[in-house]
Amino acid sequence: MPIDPQALLARPFPEARHAWTTRDTILYALGIGLGADPMDRQALRYLYEPDLVAHPTLVNVLATPGFWAQEPDTGIDWRRLVHAEQWFSLDRPIPAAGIAIGRNRVTAFHDKGASRGALLATERTITLEDGTKLATVGGLTMLRADGGSGVVQGTYPTSQRVPDRTPDATVDTPTLPQAALLYRLSGDLNPLHVDPDVASIAGFERPILHGLCTLGIAGQAILATALEWAPAPIRALHVRFSAPVFPGETIRTEIWHEPGQIAFRATIPARGATVLDRGRLTIER
Repeated sequence: MPIDPQALLARPFPEARHAWTTRDTILYALGIGLGADPMDRQALRYLYEPDLVAHPTLVNVLATPGFWAQEPDTGIDWRRLVHAEQWFSLDRPIPAAGIAIGRNRVTAFHDKGASRGALLATERTITLEDGTKLATVGGLTMLRADGGSGVVQGTYPTSQRVPDRTPDATVDTPTLPQAALLYRLSGDLNPLHVDPDVASIAGFERPILHGLCTLGIAGQAILATALEWAPAPIRALHVRFSAPVFPGETIRTEIWHEPGQIAFRATIPARGATVLDRGRLTIER
């Protein structure tokens, strides 16, 4: 069926109830590459139960509505969509285990023309089971094959450029060839990241790494380099996904210190590609 932007904008979503355990928190940390050095005691805070803390980007996988674009009534050509941007704000640190309630809605649809696709923005409010506000998570999806409706409705946050100067720090993080297979166990089951046939239809030579996994890898590089592994100062994040990562590649995270913020970008040095851009992490000192 053809895409109906107004139906998407009005689409109802059931509340998502998500119970996660310390095992899930550890699995997520492994999925974004922590644990490569078994003697790194700071990284073990995210991997070992006695004093376990949750990585801040874990919020991206809590109480999600699932891969709903794959449902037939959306009209979306889900095989050709890509994640364009992601943002979140944290009201409090994420518990290492708990129960979260997610309430999702579509906030904007911006047609870019028949040949350019359309942008779809969503927002998810996450509370703990007792009603305490935990976070707001938003994202922008490029529907590459669903342009031409002419509908432009709703708004979404805009990203900011990184500074035009040499980074204050860089971190190189190798990824495992099976990184996407591991990360998907935290809940993102889009076949693009595991099925070679789906990847081919989408125009990729092989399955690509989840954009949110790339973001988590950059996030752990920032925690280690700029925040001494302390997640508590992080209040918000916004980033643009600008190119895919193939599992097994080395991701270089470039970091800039700004007043009240950390700007960042991620590249694949081996092929000169920028994979994350316009990254901004708001911190509280």
